[in-house]
Amino acid sequence: MKNILLLTAILSGTCAFAQEKAKSDTVKTKSIEGITLTKQVFKKQSDRFVYDVAASPVAKGNTTFDLLKQTPLLSTTDDKTLKIAGKNNALIYINGRKTNMDAESLTQFLKNTPAENIQKIEVITVPGSEYQVESSDGIINIVLKKKMSDGLNGNMRMANTQNKYNSSSASFSANYRKGKLGISANLNGGENIQPQSYILRNGTNMVKNESVGDIDDPNKYIGGYINADYQLNENSNLALSWNTSANKSYNSTIDLLNTLTKYDNNGNLISTDFTRSKNRENSRSYNNSLNLNYELKLDSLGSKLNVNAAYLNYKRFQYSDNNTLVPGPLEDFSQHGKKIIQDIPQIINNFSGTVDYIQKFKKDLTFSAGGNFNKTKTDNDSKNYTYSYDENGNQTELKPDFNHFIYDENIYGVYVTLEKKFSDKFSGKIGTRYEITNSIGTADNPQNTNPDMQHQKIVRNYNNFLPYLSFNYVINDKNNISYSFSSRMRRPSFWELNPVRNIITEFNYTQNNPFVKASSTYNQELTYMYKNSYFLILNHSLFKDVITQVPLQRKIVENNIEYQQLAYIRTNFGTKQEMSAMVGVQKSFFKQYLTTNFNIGIQHNINDGTLNTDPTTGQVFDTYVNNTKSTSLIIQTNNTIRLDKKKTWFFGINYFYVDKQQIELGMLKNLMSLDLSIKKNWNDWTFALNVNDVLRTNIVEIEDYQASGNYNFVRNDQYRRGMTLSITYNFGNQKVKKIRDIEAASDDIKNRTR
Repeated sequence: MKNILLLTAILSGTCAFAQEKAKSDTVKTKSIEGITLTKQVFKKQSDRFVYDVAASPVAKGNTTFDLLKQTPLLSTTDDKTLKIAGKNNALIYINGRKTNMDAESLTQFLKNTPAENIQKIEVITVPGSEYQVESSDGIINIVLKKKMSDGLNGNMRMANTQNKYNSSSASFSANYRKGKLGISANLNGGENIQPQSYILRNGTNMVKNESVGDIDDPNKYIGGYINADYQLNENSNLALSWNTSANKSYNSTIDLLNTLTKYDNNGNLISTDFTRSKNRENSRSYNNSLNLNYELKLDSLGSKLNVNAAYLNYKRFQYSDNNTLVPGPLEDFSQHGKKIIQDIPQIINNFSGTVDYIQKFKKDLTFSAGGNFNKTKTDNDSKNYTYSYDENGNQTELKPDFNHFIYDENIYGVYVTLEKKFSDKFSGKIGTRYEITNSIGTADNPQNTNPDMQHQKIVRNYNNFLPYLSFNYVINDKNNISYSFSSRMRRPSFWELNPVRNIITEFNYTQNNPFVKASSTYNQELTYMYKNSYFLILNHSLFKDVITQVPLQRKIVENNIEYQQLAYIRTNFGTKQEMSAMVGVQKSFFKQYLTTNFNIGIQHNINDGTLNTDPTTGQVFDTYVNNTKSTSLIIQTNNTIRLDKKKTWFFGINYFYVDKQQIELGMLKNLMSLDLSIKKNWNDWTFALNVNDVLRTNIVEIEDYQASGNYNFVRNDQYRRGMTLSITYNFGNQKVKKIRDIEAASDDIKNRTR
């Protein structure tokens, strides 16, 4: 059921300083953590912010995800994904390499990696040309401690969460090193029911639709990884990584009561009709990736050659039974009005390779060059069966609709960067990427009455030149200023290209689009820091051909009944600008009894888009216009209070507030959440209790009025208020050296499977 309602996925890229609920295939617990910090806890270096985290009893028993939530410029509002201030997404790197995991496995990794392993966290708000990122994505680089002795260590963790339903999770991880060989492994699993409550309203002053009800999505998941790293000699290493995950979501349900109300020109009620949408879905997904890495150190200055080869296989099978029920003789919705059965599989295969060459010179000069290649094939063989019924509930028609969509894509990329430290105060970096994208999408739909639509071939070939520039100037010991500019592409995810229609109710559906093209993004950022504790960040992002979901409406007459149809169309939608200004502080007070991270900022959105036709079907709707501007206040604060001298008891208070702002779907109303936690460290054990969204205010509401008179309203409650109890045990020799974490060549492709 995760792909049926995609409204909250839109929000994931709209809040600049706090992230909205999105793709719900990842994480579960939320704990707030105190940290003992080094003297310079937060500082600006060349192209990144650095947050130093020393080993301390405060970090003991905490997870990497919890620690990241406390890092300046990072935030989470769904306890599932992380967001960098002013950026659409946060990509996770470990020791300078992108993590070799899909989204779900990555979150489990962060939730089950001990914070004691971390030396520092780097936040790269504007990545350089050497990074394979899209749109305005930023990077979180986790730098692990180097531990030199041989041996075995690891941790076990169990957690139980109670919100509307109860859920549980468990994980086991271990690290082993013997001489030149290092092995790490993780196994995690759990089960939960992801609840949602919806109110959907749309229509005009004469015809109004309302759907109210619940969505329950039960999940059982298991995943893990094995990484092996072998030092061939003093200068070269070979590593092999395998990541796997599986998710089973059977008996997901949508249960909505639909009300169709009609009025005359004078506003008098004509009629009220009721139907019920009862949809049931079974889905399962599998994700496996294999990566081989070779690294060669070329000299003592840090020059090196890095080569990666990877294979990714992703499979998702989705079967849904969507029913529109009408009142029977007893008014009990026992009679079928319409049934739509959907079988929507997706298979993705990807072969990838990357080469990176870094040459360091003695006069603080670094030259980097490299390239990447990605070959991807997606296979989507969708089948729809629509059953119609008469007034007595007898089946009158069966309408099959088959669509076999195959998408082939080849991406070639090369980059060059030059970084120079001109003096102790001034440094700069310049670079560029050149990317070539060739793709062919073929769609076979033999049932289409239009011969031109029975077999379609969509060919896209485009080249992109993507420059990058940054500089950093240290004014004096207390003041630092930096500037960055970058340009990026945002390619559509593979599920966005599959021209499938997902049914919500009889009146509402979502439509994907094989004609979506890549969008362009231009980012600028100016940063000022004072005493490595106080900062000001000014950001501007321009998005062209924005890939988004647009709500289109039109009048429909079916079985002599007129109603207002609402379709969420995936397409390119005009341009958008986001401008933001944020001030913040990261500091400890009262001999580190209180650690606070406080940000407050203003974001200004400018939207400019118009659409009236579904590019996939050619159907014409009423024109939808979004040329509205909005200015929003955003506040985020994380506070940790140490309760005793022995550093064993900690109390946490987190709060965020996002003012209302205009997004593609309409006006997103304000969001806020207050989270509390208490934690106890006892020897190798850690016990934590977390209460999220105490005030139950983290609920999404979107409202839109069009000049044509069309109205659309969405209220989505995902029951964020909940309580989590977790127990963590660390075992073994804590001085074990962590093995190298390797960036997979296919990681940028994995991000598009979500």
